[in-house]
This record gives sequence, structure tokens and C-alpha cells, in this order.
Amino acid sequence: MEFLPGTTDETERNGSAKADSKSFIDEESRAEESLLSAPGKTGAEVGEPTSALDDKVDDKSRDDADEGVAAEGDAGVVDKEADKEEEAEVDEWMDILGSGHLKKRVLKGEKDWRPQKSDVLKVKYVGRLEETGKIVDEVEEAEINLGDNEVIHGLDFALSLMDKGEEAEVIVKSRFAFGDMGREPDVPSGATLVYTITLLDINPEPLIATINLNDRLTIGLRKKERGNWWYTRDEYTLAINCYRRALEYFDDTEFPSPPSEDELKLLLDERLKTYNNLGASQIKIQGYDAALISFGHVLAAQPNNVKALFRKSTILKEKGELQEAISVMQKALSIEPDNRRLQNDLQNLLAAQRRDNTKQRDLYKKMMGTSTDADKKKTSPKSSSRNAVRWLVFASTFVVAMASFVAVRYAKM
Repeated sequence: MEFLPGTTDETERNGSAKADSKSFIDEESRAEESLLSAPGKTGAEVGEPTSALDDKVDDKSRDDADEGVAAEGDAGVVDKEADKEEEAEVDEWMDILGSGHLKKRVLKGEKDWRPQKSDVLKVKYVGRLEETGKIVDEVEEAEINLGDNEVIHGLDFALSLMDKGEEAEVIVKSRFAFGDMGREPDVPSGATLVYTITLLDINPEPLIATINLNDRLTIGLRKKERGNWWYTRDEYTLAINCYRRALEYFDDTEFPSPPSEDELKLLLDERLKTYNNLGASQIKIQGYDAALISFGHVLAAQPNNVKALFRKSTILKEKGELQEAISVMQKALSIEPDNRRLQNDLQNLLAAQRRDNTKQRDLYKKMMGTSTDADKKKTSPKSSSRNAVRWLVFASTFVVAMASFVAVRYAKM
């Protein structure tokens, strides 16, 4: 008989497997029969002892429990790691004011030293709208004095907490950015901005007397222009701060080297313009006495400065000093006689003075106990006739009485 290759061994293995399977079934059947037929023997006596079985069950339960604990432990570790990551993400943001309106996190940099107020900082920054990511405020490199309001509030605060060489991301709510006013045309009202800012360098502010005139002009003009920007946004207190700082640089007392006459004239012109702007801002916050001092500086150098004269007159009117206000306005009008605004304001001042004089005159008459022309009432014809009748009756009665008296006296005689 011819065999196909490989068939014999496979058949033998299959036959052996069937025999082993049959043997296993037969042995299991016999064990069950002996377990059922053997008198007085329980399942515990036939197989392993009960304690052994219980031990195996307990071991299995413990194994399952251990696996469950291990699984829970692994899950706990994952949760803890996730919590740590979340905490790390939260912790890396510094809530500068504790209100959530201004937050900062370090992107890169090493701790070195932090700037102090008025230090000269070299910075670069990019500001984007949080909602759209559009760039709306970008400076490649600039020098500012910390705390001089030369940048938005949020950046001023954040820079004071940065180290030299640090790059940080700062989220600035509108309150510390461009506010409800926004900034046309690119920053809408109430916009939150996200800044990436780098503090490139820190230097202490040099003594102003050691700065040459050209640099003084550059720094002073920068601060003056920033004051003008705050003024247009109705932030008059911030404008005042910028103007005052600008005036420090426009001071003409000390220089490292003697300037030319033209340079001094240029410095003086900017100084007087800044004093004029400072006074205008002080008027806005009703700081009238301080504003008079500011305009006094201008008029001491330029007595015919019409702008300063006009504003001084406005202050005097607010203080109730009408006669002096009129005198100052008349001087301004003599310099610019065709100025319609000066003409109108002078007429308003004169009218106010007339009203004031009338009130004072009426008050004086009341104090003296006399009635005023305004309080006098015209007597009506009807009232006049009643008065005439009264006088006639009185006169008639008097005449009759006198006649009676004379008659009595004559009778006695």
C-alpha cells in the first residue's frame, strides 16, 4: 500500500489524541461513580481537603483583589500625574493682581535681577487680540522708563516682575489695556490682549544733568507725546504724570557741555508747550491753583502767549474772580483782535459780571432793609381809589369832630 507523504504521522497523532481524550473521560466518569457509590465518604474525602480548596479560592480571590488594587493604583497614578500636570499648568501663570485681569507666565529666561521704578528698560513686544490672534501692538525695540506710563498699564505692571533677558506671555484684560474706549481702528472696545514681551536690558536712570541736550529733547518729547495720548483718552491724571516727567528733561539749568543759543531756544519752546498742556490737564481735574502756577511759568517767559492767557482767564472765571478774568481776556483779545472765540468769551464774561453786580446790589438793599425795584409792585387804579375814599372819610370825620368841639366850647361861653 502506498502512503501519501506526511499522512501516517498525522493519523497516528490524531488517533493517540482521541485515545487520551477517551481515557480522560472514562477516568472522570469513574471518579464520579465512586464518589456517588462510596458510603460515608463526602466530597471532601474524595478530593482535596476543604481547607486546601478554601485556600486555593482565597488565593485566587487575593490574586484578583491584588490585580484590582494594582489596576486602581495605576489609574490613581495616572490621575495624580494628570493633576500634577494641571497644577503645573495653573501654577506657571502668575495672577499679578489677584483678580484674573492680568496674568503672566515665563516662556524663557533665568533669574538675574528685576528693574526698579524709573529704570531705563530696553524692551520688545508683540500684542495680539485674544479672540482673533491679530497683531495690534508691536514694538521691535524701544527704551522706556518703568512706571512712567509709556506703555499700557498691564505691561508696566508685568515688566516690574520680569528679570533681565526674560521672555514672558502676558494676558491683559481691557481694564489694563485699551479699556472700553478701545483704539480705533484695530482694537475694539473691551478687548483682551495677549502680549509676548522680552526684557532685553535694564539700566538705572542716569542723572538728567549728565544727559546731553539732544538726548534730553528726545526723551522729553517721548514723554510729552505720551501725555498727549493719555489726554485724548480723557486720562488726565496719567497725562499730568507724563508732562511732569517731560519737564524734568526740558529743564535748562545744567548740561554736561554748554549748548548753543538755538538749542536752548528749542528746549525752552518745548518746555513752555508742555507747561501749557500740563495746565490744560489740571483744569480738567479742577486743579485750578496748580494750573495757575503752570500758566504762570508760560507767561513769565512769554507774556503774550494767547493760549495761556485764555486758559488763565477760564480758571479765574471758575474761581469767581470775574474782574481779573475780564482783564486777562481783554489782553488776549488785544493780541488777537479778530479771534471770534476770544470775543465771544469776553462778552460772556461781561454779561456774567453784570448779573453778579445786580445780585450784589439786591443783596445789599435787602441787608439795609430797603426794597428793590424788582420787588416793588405797581399800585392799581382800583387800589388808589380805595385809598382816596379812606382819606376822604377820615378828613370828614375829623372836620365833624372839630366842629362839634367848637360848638360845645361856644355853648359853654
